[in-house]
Amino acid sequence: MDDASQALPSPDIAARYRAVRDVTEAWTTHLSAEDQAIQSMPDASPAKWHRAHTTWFFEQFVLVPNLPDYAVFDPEFGFLFNSYYEAVGPRHARPARGMLTRPSVERIRDYRRHVDDAMEAALTSLPADLMPVVELGLNHEQQHQELLVTDMLHAFSCNPLMPAMLPGWVERDDPSEPQFLRFDGGIVEQGHGGDGFCFDNEQPRHRVLLAPFAIASGLVRNRDWLAFIADGGYRTPALWMSDGWATAQADGWDSPLYWRRRDGDWFQFGLGGLAPLLPDAPVRHVSWYEADAFARWAGARLPLEAEWETAAAHPGMAEAASAVWQWTESAYRPYPGYQPAPGAIGEYNGKFMINQMVLRGGSLATPARHSRVTYRNFFHPDKRWQFTGVRLAKDL
Repeated sequence: MDDASQALPSPDIAARYRAVRDVTEAWTTHLSAEDQAIQSMPDASPAKWHRAHTTWFFEQFVLVPNLPDYAVFDPEFGFLFNSYYEAVGPRHARPARGMLTRPSVERIRDYRRHVDDAMEAALTSLPADLMPVVELGLNHEQQHQELLVTDMLHAFSCNPLMPAMLPGWVERDDPSEPQFLRFDGGIVEQGHGGDGFCFDNEQPRHRVLLAPFAIASGLVRNRDWLAFIADGGYRTPALWMSDGWATAQADGWDSPLYWRRRDGDWFQFGLGGLAPLLPDAPVRHVSWYEADAFARWAGARLPLEAEWETAAAHPGMAEAASAVWQWTESAYRPYPGYQPAPGAIGEYNGKFMINQMVLRGGSLATPARHSRVTYRNFFHPDKRWQFTGVRLAKDL
């Protein structure tokens, strides 16, 4: 664990533990057992796998090594629900998680209760140096809450009935026009350096030299993307990186992931199901390749992550973490002086720092109080199924 993950008093962490675990269960309220077993693509995981994997994390890293009398719920679950921790042992293949019709949803419910009972009893007596691991587990579960939402949204989008994951959910829109906020640049501080939790990829805090730049006060809207489409944005190779153009052609991209055209009108699939496209809502579910092509078409660029972090403190910087994660121009690489934690926990972030791009902010599916200004999300540049969007920047 990194030094920024500070221990919390036991009563606080116990209440937080219960609150986070309850949110995961709340997201499955409208999901049937059949819904929770589906895996619509290799990048996604079934909802019941998310519920079990986040439980396995606490069992594997808190209970088993620290409570000699703890009874493992099912020895087979370590193989089924380990995600990518090579130091822990072998695991079921990620693309085949949808084949796990067993264990049942009921069995996973019992697993969660078993681990919750042990954790809640232990939280009053665990030593303070284990609290950062518990806090990591809670933040890990919050990450999987958002993944559970986006994975199910993708699965439902593949269903001709297009069911709503959250019936009654309505997209928010805002007709205001973003303005460009100007910054002088210079030497700035980047990364987490205060108290409280952060992931290890947010450290160490370090200095960065920025040239003068401008960044949009708001996000790119659907209306802007409609203009990009109408102007041939998806048919103009000069706007695209070579890999992006090849991907767009191979996969037949001509609009954001969940846009649908019916009888000449545009619709968008979301948490509330299929609905008419709102021109003034932020565009979502676009890849880095699309974001980069759009920025070039708009005579702008994507912001560096250090620019985004610097601008986030400006009072005019709207929609920083409320709608979509925002692609940046920055590759996902370690900060100067970064060192992963020893052991299996060190696999959490460090080994993924290649061939991916950084996103900043947060989305409408990000749990409350989970994100922060220094948070570094990351995905491969072709990925579209997350709540990802665009904020433009310019050189001055």
